[in-house]
Amino acid sequence: MKYISLLGATGSIGTQTLDVIRNHPDKFRLVAMSVGQNIALTRKIIDEFNPEFVVVKNRDDYESLKSEFGSDIRFSYGEEGLVEAAVYGKSDVLVNAVMGSVGLFPTLQAISAKKTIALANKETLVTAGHLVMNAARENGVSVLPVDSEHSAIFQCLQGEENNPIERLIITASGGSFRDKSREELTNVTINEALNHPNWSMGAKITIDSATMMNKGLEVIEAHWLFKLPYEKIDVLLHRESIIHSMVEFQDTSVKAQLGSPDMRVPIQYALSYPERLPLQNGSRLNLAEIGKLHFEEMDFNRFYCLKLAYEAGKVGGTLPTVLNAANEAAVSAFLNRRISFLKIDELIENALERHTVIKHPDLDTINKIDQETRVFINSLF
Repeated sequence: MKYISLLGATGSIGTQTLDVIRNHPDKFRLVAMSVGQNIALTRKIIDEFNPEFVVVKNRDDYESLKSEFGSDIRFSYGEEGLVEAAVYGKSDVLVNAVMGSVGLFPTLQAISAKKTIALANKETLVTAGHLVMNAARENGVSVLPVDSEHSAIFQCLQGEENNPIERLIITASGGSFRDKSREELTNVTINEALNHPNWSMGAKITIDSATMMNKGLEVIEAHWLFKLPYEKIDVLLHRESIIHSMVEFQDTSVKAQLGSPDMRVPIQYALSYPERLPLQNGSRLNLAEIGKLHFEEMDFNRFYCLKLAYEAGKVGGTLPTVLNAANEAAVSAFLNRRISFLKIDELIENALERHTVIKHPDLDTINKIDQETRVFINSLF
């Protein structure tokens, strides 16, 4: 039995993680969780899974739930509660499924507490990959990827520990606007941007997929997870999202991980690793039915955010922190109808160009630059 702490229980990855736990009650138990402001769903999760510790975002919700559920469950709120859930004493595995850089500090604390990390929070490695991976090595902690692309690479590398990697190939669906030119993106709407052709995801990550920043963040993640230079990490447009990523070895052999688009597969593998469990109600891959798979080179002028991410990653230091913070602020502005879609990459580029890079930043420096970047972005509109 593995005891699970889940940050972001009511989000897209969180609810699918709960589905995995639900379908394997003999393997997993939810003992601690954090939620945002979806209190109606939180009540249902508490009733079904009976966790020992629950963290909410706001004090009012904390008071309400504490009164409602009595002393059977311990409650907390805010960022301190988030950290407490991450390091919860009984848990073996932390599933970090929160959105944004708020996931960084709880992850570092969980690593210090010797918890296995199942990481779905891209921003943790993008913002402070050097701190996270160094802490994991020092504490003998495994960081297991939950993103479908990084899980695919991780699966392809099983049994290949002594074989040098020539290249990682991260696949990209192309997002909601993959068939539109930049000129055609001038007046696109929020609803159009949120209409992803292959995956059901949260709003922020769906917008990131449309701009291709999602893939840029994944490239930076892959650099840290698999210890490869950016020159050996490629992105390939693959419309069907059947091949989730590939690894090329020095003998020119290429291994790929395939499957129907279903985030429960990488979530479950991270929780059950190294064991594979049955996936209830999973869709079996039928290649004969699919018939054809398509691949295209990435156009960096069309998907400009991907270019910015590569550039920030190669420079390193505090520049990926700026990239991430600027992107979060710009996407939030788009979702709140304050800027146009094409304004997103323009704002990010402005933030990158004005920044003076600090190499090997500590956590305080990262947090300071993160906040300064958000203020700067919000001053531009």
